[in-house]
Parts: sequence; C-alpha cells; structure tokens
Amino acid sequence: MADKILKKPFISARDEVKKQPTTVYTSQKTRGAYQLAFLDRDFLLREELRPVRLQLELLKPELIQQEQNIEATVVVFGSARLLEPSKARKSLKLAKAALAENPNDKALMKQVQIAQSVLDKARYYEEARKLGSIVSIMNQKVESCNFLVVTGAGPGIMEAANRGAHDVGSKSIGVSIVLPREEEPNKYVTPELTFKFHYFAIRKMHFLLRARALVAFPGGFGTLDELFESLTLMQTRKINTVPIILVGKEYWNKIINFQAFVDEGVIAPEDLNLLQFVETAEEAWHAIASFYNLPDYKGK
Repeated sequence: MADKILKKPFISARDEVKKQPTTVYTSQKTRGAYQLAFLDRDFLLREELRPVRLQLELLKPELIQQEQNIEATVVVFGSARLLEPSKARKSLKLAKAALAENPNDKALMKQVQIAQSVLDKARYYEEARKLGSIVSIMNQKVESCNFLVVTGAGPGIMEAANRGAHDVGSKSIGVSIVLPREEEPNKYVTPELTFKFHYFAIRKMHFLLRARALVAFPGGFGTLDELFESLTLMQTRKINTVPIILVGKEYWNKIINFQAFVDEGVIAPEDLNLLQFVETAEEAWHAIASFYNLPDYKGK
C-alpha cells in the first residue's frame, strides 16, 4: 500500500515512449505532426527552437555532473596545436627535409620557422600534463581539495592536461565543441564526462560554473576568447574571483601588452591583479593552493 501511495501520479515520458507501437497503421502516423514533440528531430532543430536547444545544452551536462558529485574544477586552456616534444621534433624534421628539397621555397621556410616555434613551446605540453597530474593527486590526497581537471577535450594542451589526470588514475572532464574540422575528443578524457556542444556560449558557461581556478597556457584565438571572457566576468563582478594563472610570461607579454591597457586608461591598475604569471606546473599549483589555503605539492 505504501508503494502505491508514494508512486508518482504521472506516467514518465520514458515509459510513454516504450509503449509507442513500432508498426504504423494509419496515414496520420506517417506525418511528423503525429510524433511526440520530444522525439521529433526535425521539430527540435527548427530555428524557433533555439532557446530550447540552448536550455538543453545547459541542463544535460549540469545534471550529469550533479549525478557524478562534481563540485569544483581547475580549468586548463591552451592551444590545440602545441605538440608533445617527440611529435614536435618529428614535425620539424619533416619540415626541414621538405625545405632541403626546395631550398628557395618561401612557404616551406615559413613552415620550418613555425615548426621550430612549436618545438620551442613543446615544454608547455609537459607542464600541462604535469599540472593535470598534480591537481588530480591533490584531489586524491587532500580531503578539502575536490578539484577535477576540465579542458576543451581537444588535442595539444587540452590533451596534455587530461592525460596528466589519466596518468594518476583520476577522472577528468572534456567539453568539446562541434567545429567545421571535426575532431574527436582526446582519448584521455573520462568517457562519461565528455560533453559535446553546439553553442560556444553554453560551453564557456560550463567551463566557469564549477571553476575554482583557470590556467591558461600559450594559445590562439580560442584561448584568448576564453581568457578574456573570464577576465571580463571577474572584472565586472559577474562571477566570484578565482585565480587566473598564465603559464609562460614571455609568451603572454609578447602576445598581449597588459600594461598598455592601464597606460591607455581603459582598465584600472588593480585589474591586473586578476592575473598571475608562472612558468611551471608546480608554480601554478602553488598559486591555487595559496588562494585556497591548501597544501603545496610535495611530489607523489
């Protein structure tokens, strides 16, 4: 009797779908209008349904992370094009071989220059991988530290951070995005925590919803987009302040003259306090640990 009292009065949508007949008997059932709205793909993809799709993209990853008891993350941004050292050396070798066959080809000269630059920054792949491991190890060792690594699920720096978590047997999160050049999520992201987005805005919201620190390695437009949106939201007090850590001071000062913003009078001097520069994974963790009064990393 108690079970009957506690049972919910409405039939669930899932149960309703199971009861649908698989055989079509009438002409009405061959038309889209007769389909249940939430099963009608063409209906859900209509232009007018964009607000619903935005809501679904926000809600689906949120519910899954709630079910997985994920409360806090360390977000790692960075270029998809930065390779691990062995691959970077191979890429440079191939570029030099091509140039040797056509020594006056300016395009090949540029390829060699770019390949050399990527190799020069290959250490950041290793630092991102190490940071992924450090965050995950501290999550396992320190009761008050419940951080999981989250990345954009792609190659390069993103792969490295997920790989570092995977190295020490930890889960990590990937928030992928549909792009014209479709790329599969890197193999180190935890499968049940690999999410796919259509809308950049919702994806970036999910980067920040549980973020307790943001660590940006050298990157391009995507990294800058994610970095500056985070800075803007903190500057305008739309989100609480968390550490924003830039790895590689030489790179960042070459790409962005942060002091010029102050000198030109378009930001306040104290806005620069939102940023911290570090060179290594250990320094990045120290900045996070200091902010939250957590222990420093002492090695495995």
